[in-house]
Amino acid sequence: MRKLYFLVPGTDRKFACGGLWAELKTFNLSQQVCSAEVVTYRQKEKDKLFLDDLLQTQSLDNVIFVISWGFDIAKLAGKLQRYNVVYHAHSAGYKFNLPSSIPIITVSRNTMGYWGQKAPNNLIYYLPNQIANEFTNLHIERDIDVLVQARKSSEYLIQELIPALRKQCKVFVVDSYIEDLPGLFNRAKIYLYDSAEYWAQQNVSEGFGLQPMEALACGCQVFSSINGGISDYLDPGFNCYKIAGYSLEYDVQRILKSLSSPLSLSLSGEVLAEYRSENLIKKLTVILAEINEFLDHKNYYSGNITNLTKWRLRKLFLQRVYDKVKKKYFS
Repeated sequence: MRKLYFLVPGTDRKFACGGLWAELKTFNLSQQVCSAEVVTYRQKEKDKLFLDDLLQTQSLDNVIFVISWGFDIAKLAGKLQRYNVVYHAHSAGYKFNLPSSIPIITVSRNTMGYWGQKAPNNLIYYLPNQIANEFTNLHIERDIDVLVQARKSSEYLIQELIPALRKQCKVFVVDSYIEDLPGLFNRAKIYLYDSAEYWAQQNVSEGFGLQPMEALACGCQVFSSINGGISDYLDPGFNCYKIAGYSLEYDVQRILKSLSSPLSLSLSGEVLAEYRSENLIKKLTVILAEINEFLDHKNYYSGNITNLTKWRLRKLFLQRVYDKVKKKYFS
C-alpha cells in the first residue's frame, strides 16, 4: 500500500478542536494498516514534516495525501492536483467541488449522503470516527444531575434551560479542557448537547458529534439536538431524548422525569462496536486496498463519466421540458 500523509494545519493548542483529535485518531488507526505520517502545512513543527518542504521531494508517486480541514480543501486540492489525494470528509456544506479523481472517505452516513449527491462520480466510503475504549460505564455513584459543555451550546441551553434546571437539581457546566472526560461522564446522570444553532452559524454541518455517543457509552442519559452526523446513531425515544422540544417547561419536565425514573435509554453494545477500533481497522484495510487499486487504474485511464455540473443540470432540465412539450403537443 502507498504511504499516507495526513495533512493538518498544525497540532498544537492553536488548532485544538474535535476535528483535529478525530483526524489524529484516524492517523493512529492507519498506522496499523500501512505506513503513515502527519504533515503540517500552516506552521512548521518540531519532528513533523512540512508540506512545502515535502513537495520538493523528487518523487511522491507512492504516497497519498489525506486532506480533511474543510475551509482549506479547495486550496489544498488545487495545490496537490499532480499527486494522489484522498478527502477525509467530516462536516458537509463547504462551498467547493472535487474532481472525480479524489476518493472521499466520510465520517458519517449523513456526510456520505451529502457527497453521494454532490459528487456522484467519485469513489465514496464510510469510516466513522473512533470512540475510545475508556468511554465505558463504570457503574459508579453519579453525583452530577446534569452535565453540559458550554462550547457549541445554544443560547437557549445556556441562558434559559440551565438556569431553570439549577433551581431544581445539580448542574455542572464545563467551560474548559477536561483531562478525564470518561470519568466526568461517569459522574453525570444526564448530558445535554445542543449544537444545531452553532453549526447553522458556521453554514456547515455537525460532522459526527462524538460527545453524545461518548456520554451514552458511559451510561449517561442524553438530551441532544439531532443535526448532521449525530443523526447517524441517535434515536429519540429509544436511546436518547430530543432537546429543545417545543417549550422550556416541557424540557424541564422531561429532564426531571428522567432523573427520577429507574428506566434508562442507552446505546447497545452492537451499535458501539461499529465505532470501536477493532471494527474501524477492518474497514480501513478494505477501504485503503480499494483506493490503492483505483490509483493504479488512474495511472493508465482518464475519467470519462460526464460530471454533474450546473451546466449539465440546466441542460437536463431544458431537455426534460422539451420532451414534455413534444409529447403533449406533437405526439
